Amino acid sequence: MADINVDETLSEAERKAKQLPEPSGYRILCMVPKIEDTFGSGAILKADSAIRVEEQTTLVLFVAKIGPDAYKDKKRFPSGPWCKEGDFILTRAYSGLRVKIHGSEWRIINDDSVDGVVEDPRGISRAGG
Repeated sequence: MADINVDETLSEAERKAKQLPEPSGYRILCMVPKIEDTFGSGAILKADSAIRVEEQTTLVLFVAKIGPDAYKDKKRFPSGPWCKEGDFILTRAYSGLRVKIHGSEWRIINDDSVDGVVEDPRGISRAGG
């Protein structure tokens, strides 16, 4: 009987998902939503450097995974968790550990770095920028 490598039977998306880091302790793994590559109506393309700046300074993140100790401290979080997996959250520009995974920007932030949860993040941008 031939040995079957389980990884060979996984789809490309499943292999990529397995490569996401598990946030440790009280940290949260968040994905940076895709930055539009055009301005406004789409007639003018953004420079790569402008897209990188938007990725770095974005206020909106998508919660992918929550660490095992996040929101466990009842004194600090008496009303419970501030967010859950699948939420869009607001956080401060440049916050967290920035990493690229398969070309996408991700952040690992602390549980107390969540400043708000938004149902629809479209239209939210940093003021004064």
